[in-house]
Amino acid sequence: MDTKFEFLTRVERLLGVDALKAVTEKRVIVFGVGGVGSWCVESLVRSGIQKITIVDSDCVCVSNMNRQLMATTKTVGAVKVEALKQRLLEINPLAEIDARKEVFSAETAENFHLENYDYIVDAIDSLKDKAHLILTACKTKATLFSSMGAALKMDPTKIHVAEFWQVQGCPLARALRTKFRSAHIKPARKFKCVYSEELLQNRGETNESDVRKAQINGALSHITAIYGFTIAGLVVKDIVDKFQALEKSKNSI
Repeated sequence: MDTKFEFLTRVERLLGVDALKAVTEKRVIVFGVGGVGSWCVESLVRSGIQKITIVDSDCVCVSNMNRQLMATTKTVGAVKVEALKQRLLEINPLAEIDARKEVFSAETAENFHLENYDYIVDAIDSLKDKAHLILTACKTKATLFSSMGAALKMDPTKIHVAEFWQVQGCPLARALRTKFRSAHIKPARKFKCVYSEELLQNRGETNESDVRKAQINGALSHITAIYGFTIAGLVVKDIVDKFQALEKSKNSI
């Protein structure tokens, strides 16, 4: 292995040289690098993804520190995508990290040129923007993986993967399906989601008495991280599966 990729030695040992090369050549874009997206991005880079775009408009705040990878006392106030980019480059200085402090929405969708990517990861919180990303991504040739709600969860054994229309017990998935049906529109194709059927209640102080503010739900790092790692695993597995299928078809000719 080239010495500049020595950190991928064990990845190469598991996947093989050619499959790892296939991983390094894929382009991935991740929308939302908070509790789920930040862990997903790190896992992707540690697994060999070299070309990755990270999109998030927020800055690191103290309340992010319990569940977001790049959130520390040293990064509070920093732009999230920039703080994460610096960490990723410490892992692989040769990685091509496009950090974009932007919001994905119906108005900005065309700026991201989703047709240029092999994989699209949806870790967006906003229902409206999430719905638009799903609809837009499903019109491209890219493979989409989406995170459903990760708040109000504690049990890691209840985290599952399912096709969007088969997700059960998740209020966010239900809200998305209701939104699509109300608009008489649905995603152009199927896509997999990470979700949990568990739904706990906030037991600490909340802002429920202030109707002007959106409800902020509690969350734990092991849940958001498992969501993110699972999506990263789905991406890598899909790349390897497609590579192996292609090789098999070549050998059968």
